[in-house]
Amino acid sequence: MAAVNAPARKIKVGILGATGAVGQRFIQLLAGHPWFEVAALTASDRSVGKAYGEAAKWIIRGGIPAGIAGMHLVPTEPGAIDGEIRLLFSAIPGGTAGGVESELADAGFAVCSNASAHRMDEDVPLLIPDVNPEHTALIAGQKRKRLALGKKAGYIVTNPNCTSTHLVCALKPLHDAFGLRAVNVVTMQALSGAGYPGVASMDILDNVVPYIGGEEEKIEIEPRKLLGKVKADGIEYADLLVSAQANRVAVRNGHLEAVSVKLRDEASLEDVAEAFRSYRGEPQRLGLPTAPEPAIILHTEADRPQPRLDRLAGKGMATSVGRLRPDPLFDYKFIVLGHNTIRGAAGGALLNAELLYAQGLL
Repeated sequence: MAAVNAPARKIKVGILGATGAVGQRFIQLLAGHPWFEVAALTASDRSVGKAYGEAAKWIIRGGIPAGIAGMHLVPTEPGAIDGEIRLLFSAIPGGTAGGVESELADAGFAVCSNASAHRMDEDVPLLIPDVNPEHTALIAGQKRKRLALGKKAGYIVTNPNCTSTHLVCALKPLHDAFGLRAVNVVTMQALSGAGYPGVASMDILDNVVPYIGGEEEKIEIEPRKLLGKVKADGIEYADLLVSAQANRVAVRNGHLEAVSVKLRDEASLEDVAEAFRSYRGEPQRLGLPTAPEPAIILHTEADRPQPRLDRLAGKGMATSVGRLRPDPLFDYKFIVLGHNTIRGAAGGALLNAELLYAQGLL
């Protein structure tokens, strides 16, 4: 498929929960975007009415993009958002996102959510454009249900957990080429994954915390939905076992994952390496603005990838793979690295929105 033409004029978008860490990353990534223009910022009641620069404690390098600091925050409700806006990026915390996102979809908005609230809903795409762009077919069912209830035809699309994102980006070429029976993954997850202010310094300095609440459950179920097949009533999950152990480490950004895989079909080490090297997904074929090229970077150095050296590959959107070698218990093992707050959070939702535009869904 050929590259997608840009819209005649930029599409106005809103950011929900704009003052938090993920909301800030949305603002940073949308600055100067060729298709989208930030036209509304929402926040909790304590910040509504304030200028963004006054309400937000900015924590990302480079400062607040031009034109954002003076924007006034509005309530996270349909009537408060500019009528020209149809696309919303949600950075609302998972515990409160569910009802709010549903209300906005009922009001006709397209919601690209980073929150976990709707990820496992049977009619909501859990989407990685490099992996399962066909899952946007679920959107039609959401629209029909809302219209049948006398509501407007909005919809919700979610991106996965930050750890699942890069894991499944690396699994997809192997799943397509050889099939997957089982995956074992041990994660070393960055502090930024816990939000701001995150983990107390006295808990993480000189330490590794071998527990992240709810994380292992997400990593074990989300890949099965992401690699599943679209059916009339939802997704038929992939026949795949995933075992995960999650650890918090003293790294600022970049989740590192030690992965072992058991394949369905026999493959040589070079076959597996070539599957990684040659993989191109739908974002690359369409030339989407934030799509990394290549999607997967295969390192041959013995000590790569490393968070400090490789987390910004592809402007933080690429998945790095290294230390590929045979595994005596499974078939092959390798290391996966990805930026957790760019591709694993706001950047993933932004790429989802670009795919929705390319598919004519915005």
